Amino acid sequence: MGATHADPASRAADEYGAGAGSSETDPDRSSLSNLSHFSTGLSVDSDADSALGDVEAPLSTQSVRSSIYEFVEENGRTFHKYKQGKYWMPNDELEQDRLDLQHAIFVMLFKGSLYKAPIENPQSVLDIGTGTGIWAIEFAHEHPSASVLGTDLSPIQPDFVPPNCRFEIDDAEDPWVYSSNFDFIHLRLMWHSFKDPRRVIRSAYESLNPGGYIEFQDYYSELQCIDDSMKGTALERLISLYIEAGRRLGRDMLVPRRYKQWLIDAGFVDVVEEKLAIPGNPWPKGKEAKTLGYWQMTNFYDGLSAVTQTALHRGLGMSMEEIELLYTQVRKDIRDTRVHFYYLTYVVYGRKPAPQAPQSAED
Repeated sequence: MGATHADPASRAADEYGAGAGSSETDPDRSSLSNLSHFSTGLSVDSDADSALGDVEAPLSTQSVRSSIYEFVEENGRTFHKYKQGKYWMPNDELEQDRLDLQHAIFVMLFKGSLYKAPIENPQSVLDIGTGTGIWAIEFAHEHPSASVLGTDLSPIQPDFVPPNCRFEIDDAEDPWVYSSNFDFIHLRLMWHSFKDPRRVIRSAYESLNPGGYIEFQDYYSELQCIDDSMKGTALERLISLYIEAGRRLGRDMLVPRRYKQWLIDAGFVDVVEEKLAIPGNPWPKGKEAKTLGYWQMTNFYDGLSAVTQTALHRGLGMSMEEIELLYTQVRKDIRDTRVHFYYLTYVVYGRKPAPQAPQSAED
């Protein structure tokens, strides 16, 4: 009789510690283990047959020295060559389409807005990790008097952009050498990008004009669920493995929970933390929530390997065969509207205070 083999997801969970980084071992996460105080605004659509009905289809959108335009290929995907390996995710056309879909998801989540901070007439704006440049381009259109700079490690931005928008290849963890300061600095979905996010925050503080704002918009990598329908799924195992892989690679995948305190520590004032819920698939009631869930399902389904493959392979040493077998199970969970999971999404912004006027001798 042949030996019995555990499935790769279970074996990996046992070997690499699927419970690693849980609230029991990470005190900073204990407050997140019970989100009863957080209202998602979502309710389950009990009509499973119509879970995918009456929903808009997901979006489908198919200036720098020559050396940084070179890409490298790994496991069938292309990645940036400039500072190769620092950013785990690919930069090919498939990924660019997905990044634009993510942009649409956030604009819908924000009710048509590009940001939450109460900025007024910003004249100089920096978009860190600009990706395809879609946020920077739309901001430039909305604010024609502003000068908008988008930076990224990959030169994948379009050539034809508004005259008040430009792009540079840059690493935000390097010393900042911009010729002038900014009124607004925007970072979206950068939770896995920096080894030292606090250094980036300090650089941003120094590079903001007094009264200027910084804003983070980020997923909390540990998926949440309004009930116990995710318990024991391959999706739950994948997320646990992904968080542990990030830890071994020097990345805190749960970093958004720290942004508020880090902004305060850096000197920012009027710091606001807002938590929003993005359904993982079209399980909720309501056309808008269902559409948002459909788009997010497409985002995660299409981006599953882009988001997690490199971390699992490099961080945990999982083989491509093990990863693909796990993905086969996870993809079923992603599309299963009986699994009521959602993305806890952080929006955190703060203002650089104006310098205090020196007190007179009489005071």
